[in-house]
Amino acid sequence: MNTNTMKCLSPTYAILGLVVLLYPTALYAQSDVDTQGTPIENDLVVENCASCHAQDDSGRMTRLSYMRKTPEGWQTSIRRMVSLNDVGLDPASARGIVRYLSNQHGVAPGELRPALFEVERRMDDFVYEADEETETTCTQCHSMGRVMTQRRSGEEWGLLIAMHRGYYPLSDFQAFRYMGSPTGTPGAADDTRHPMDKAIEYLSEEFPLETPEWTDWSATMQPPQIAGRWAVLAVQPGYGRIFGEMVIEASEDASDEFETSTILTYARSGNTVLRRGSSIVYTGYQWRGSSFLGNGQDPLREVLFVERDWQQISGRWFTGNYDELGFDIELRRVGNDPMILGMEPRALQAGSIGQEVRIFGANLPETLEPEAVDLGPGITVQRVVGSDGYSATVIVDIAEDASIGPRDISAAGARRPETGFVYDQIHSIRVNPEWGMARLGGARMPRGYVQFEARAYHDGTDGRTGTDDDVDLGIVDATWILEEYSATFDDDDIDFVGEIDAQTGFFTPAEDGPNPERSGNRNNVGDVWVVADFSPPGAQTDRSLSARAHLISTVPLYMRWDPWGDVP
Repeated sequence: MNTNTMKCLSPTYAILGLVVLLYPTALYAQSDVDTQGTPIENDLVVENCASCHAQDDSGRMTRLSYMRKTPEGWQTSIRRMVSLNDVGLDPASARGIVRYLSNQHGVAPGELRPALFEVERRMDDFVYEADEETETTCTQCHSMGRVMTQRRSGEEWGLLIAMHRGYYPLSDFQAFRYMGSPTGTPGAADDTRHPMDKAIEYLSEEFPLETPEWTDWSATMQPPQIAGRWAVLAVQPGYGRIFGEMVIEASEDASDEFETSTILTYARSGNTVLRRGSSIVYTGYQWRGSSFLGNGQDPLREVLFVERDWQQISGRWFTGNYDELGFDIELRRVGNDPMILGMEPRALQAGSIGQEVRIFGANLPETLEPEAVDLGPGITVQRVVGSDGYSATVIVDIAEDASIGPRDISAAGARRPETGFVYDQIHSIRVNPEWGMARLGGARMPRGYVQFEARAYHDGTDGRTGTDDDVDLGIVDATWILEEYSATFDDDDIDFVGEIDAQTGFFTPAEDGPNPERSGNRNNVGDVWVVADFSPPGAQTDRSLSARAHLISTVPLYMRWDPWGDVP
């Protein structure tokens, strides 16, 4: 170890050194004789990092040259250096280091795609099926996505585990050195190595530093040429589909920075909002940005994936103390031709007369004749109420004997398949999500909310409810209540967990901390049923339809393992 490295050692690193000495096999189970490492060719990184990360004659720096990460991953590392090792960095320098390392020591699109749920902050019940033992070892503390979004040399995977053991000693007992029963893997009964040793071997082979994906991508990577007009399709739980247009302007100062102006229309309500934002596209495809309403309110973080052909961008915009609220979004480049994105309502009931339908798209003509719009057999366009570049509103009649099934939509020479659906009746409803998790808060810790929605379904061609061919007809206006999920005698969770808005399905959890009004001075955790009731219009049935979802209201997230902040 060189003298510069010794100077920056903290007590925490002393513990880490002890771990290295006691368990050397956990560090060097894999040989890196064939790993070249990536030279650091950035003065800002060298000036701020070389006191601890020595640089050799080829420009390779210890640790840094032997790992690759997403922008969030590199930001986590810098936060750890600042908070635990007293590294002095001003915000501008920190951002510059994240930028360089994300671009030159990042991950390729093909490497990141399977783990997008991690950077998009989705509450996803992801199961890593490739290796159950490794998943069990890693997910005791964080998601498997945290692992999948980085690449390291074999030695670096060993050092990472040593770092965990130094910083978080309990990890030894809950993950790294536990000796659980064999998982059924051939030969597992005879493999008596600690889980950490098995994990190092697996991770070194499955997520190595050098991969064909990164070699190919780094050879062709360039700043994306995405300035221009983009059509927007989004879906927000509880609100439904959102259509609009985004204008992306390239920055004059940097080729990977952009300014955005986005007009969004909520299809169900007709409300329109304007959002303005800015973004950086790391590694040629990783969009990280933020946007606000015109008055600077309602901030949203933006994590998007720019496709290689620069014709499509997709991802998630989100907010909330636990990143729990937001919507999925897709951008499609707009050219000169008309484009259809969708229509509202999507589901049209046979026999309806004078049904108003709004078609959303791009480059639609301001003057649109009824004969230029076709919603399929059995649907007659009576008149066009209005049309502009973004949408056209038409009045249609749906024949009583119109065939049940999907409909293609065409307007002004543009066509979109299976955009609408003609149905005879609503057979069932479902609550989305099927289960939710809220977090108590408001006293000492922030609340974690859940937005539920009720969706109507048609039985499909098999005529049976709850099968794979059921057709989603969209959101319906349901009435919401909570019911007790009886798990014990005299269960009283419903009185303490929180409240749900009867009209919107938005659940607000109760306060955190002990509650003297509850038996045993317990806090307000518990689980309940979230129940939606809906009466279909037009006397389709003599009873209302109902559905329910399971909701768990649990404690706040008191400890966050290296919390990721906003990037950029």
